[in-house]
Amino acid sequence: MITVSNVYVQYGERILLDRINVTIGNRDKVGLVGRNGAGKSTLLKIIAGEQSPQEGQIVRPSESTLGFLHQEMELPLGKSVIDEAMTAFAGAMKMEERMAVINDEMAERTDYESEGYHQLIEEFTSLNERFQLVGGTSMQAEAEKVLKGLGFKDSDMDRLVDEFSGGWKMRIELAKMLLQRPDYLLLDEPTNHLDIESILWLETFLRDYSGAVILISHDKEFLDVVTKRTVEVELGKLFDYKASYSDFVALREERREKQRAAYENQQRVIAEKERTINRFMAKATKTKMAQSMQKQLDKMDRIEIDDADTATMNIRFPAAPRSGQVVVEAKNLEKAYGDLLVLDNVDFKMDRGDRVAFVGQNGQGKTTLAKILINELPYTGGTVKLGHNVTVGYYAQNQSDTLHGNQTVLETMENEAPAEVRPQVRNILGAFMFSGEDVDKKVSVLSGGERARLAMACLLLNPFNLLVLDEPTNHLDILSKDVLKQALKDYDGSLIVVSHDREFLSDLTNRTVEFRDRQLHEHIGDVNTFLEKRQLDNMRDVEKQSKVAKAAPATSQAPKPTLSYEERKQLQRAISNAEKKVERLEESIEKMEKAMADPAFYERDDSEEKMKEYGQLKQDLEAAMGEWEKAQSEMDKYE
Repeated sequence: MITVSNVYVQYGERILLDRINVTIGNRDKVGLVGRNGAGKSTLLKIIAGEQSPQEGQIVRPSESTLGFLHQEMELPLGKSVIDEAMTAFAGAMKMEERMAVINDEMAERTDYESEGYHQLIEEFTSLNERFQLVGGTSMQAEAEKVLKGLGFKDSDMDRLVDEFSGGWKMRIELAKMLLQRPDYLLLDEPTNHLDIESILWLETFLRDYSGAVILISHDKEFLDVVTKRTVEVELGKLFDYKASYSDFVALREERREKQRAAYENQQRVIAEKERTINRFMAKATKTKMAQSMQKQLDKMDRIEIDDADTATMNIRFPAAPRSGQVVVEAKNLEKAYGDLLVLDNVDFKMDRGDRVAFVGQNGQGKTTLAKILINELPYTGGTVKLGHNVTVGYYAQNQSDTLHGNQTVLETMENEAPAEVRPQVRNILGAFMFSGEDVDKKVSVLSGGERARLAMACLLLNPFNLLVLDEPTNHLDILSKDVLKQALKDYDGSLIVVSHDREFLSDLTNRTVEFRDRQLHEHIGDVNTFLEKRQLDNMRDVEKQSKVAKAAPATSQAPKPTLSYEERKQLQRAISNAEKKVERLEESIEKMEKAMADPAFYERDDSEEKMKEYGQLKQDLEAAMGEWEKAQSEMDKYE
């Protein structure tokens, strides 16, 4: 286990960690939560040995291993994605190289009875046993499995790391860490650069992980799935709850309520005793009794209410000027980066008041389309037109990185503000929790959350009627995200949000556009509707009829087209055949996945061929589902 004892950290006059103590068991799943700047990342760095506290110590078993994913990691360049991921198996690969050398030496030697030859055999046997134990025979397959879980495609495996953005490089670093399977896994905001499907995969991986996980995240659902214990860092203190995040929130409020009730009850007792003492002190015969009561009162353990950091942003977007009915429209839109086609002949239209979420895997074109629609990025083909009187407010995914580090917070706002708004700049900063000396801080010393708040504050300096936000919740703590979400719900303009944060998107938009295979797939409703549909599509033996919309009978409807007996029979046969094909393929895939779960599978001579067969089965299943949907859709026209 890891033991944190009496750790103290102070920056200037601010005490960040005030002699805190905590123990992490070797299978604990811990959510480390608290406000931006509370000291969560500092605590992880101290546990990882990358920073020393001013007082206190960290004790962890000397033979244990630890992996630490943080936001400032830099990945070496020059290797392919798969080769970089395979560096996670450096120890196993050294064993493999040594076994090859020993094997060659034994093949050349003929002194079979010598002590040296027997030593080689013993070394080879020992290495081989350890190699099997660490999964050396399935390294490549395991690396590809984890990389695919984090969103990489087969075509990405041989691409150079240099070609990928910072977010994708962070995924490679995360993959390496997961493949190393350390005893203690420390993750600082691992979902910041992940799409929804990768988050779902990572949730399952971490939930079933055999070691300990200490996780900083502002994603409530992610914390609920992965963690069973929550440690809150607040105003220098640590509060430890044996509960998932949602249960922790309820337990924390219950603790504070009991504390308030006990405090108020004690204050009533103290007041009553003080009144009695004052009465007795006025009488000479009671003075000794009064002094005795005063001594008892002085010895009483006074209940204190824990301080709570409840400061939040106070955001209200300016009223949106009225725009035309059509806010933006794209027709036959194409976008390519060199030979890479990202958007292929897509249409998109947005009316006044629409609230749209862009979701899907990274690299599918969400940010690209958002930038094209507001004229921030050129396109390859088609047309794009902003509507009448449309004014755009845009928050980029890396918006906080565009701030000038040598400017102060106040200078940043004053340089962005139009002349008529400058007198209000300090008030706006106060609403974003920058007050007093905070406004004179250089941007370069701000935390990620503080920079995100400052970038958001700059957005409020001008009115607009189309707000486009690209991953606005990255680096914002949970309270700040809630405040931003409420402000967006109150905003009266049109809205596009690019986000992977399910809880943030929930109940925020009325349309969800999924980006997949260079196309846009529209879903009416919020992100929960989208997720439910995706889960249904992946379920086995789904009741097909539940997908068919059952319209209420109307008083006047056009007569539906009819089918002949033979046509109906052919269509029913096509549906039935497709259903049987889907069931057959799903059974084959399930059987293969069971076989692949056994490490011995990858030692077989035909494992590579079987992997190709597995990939083909998945493709065949997708095609069979398409056949069924097409036939069923045709039948629905006549039902």
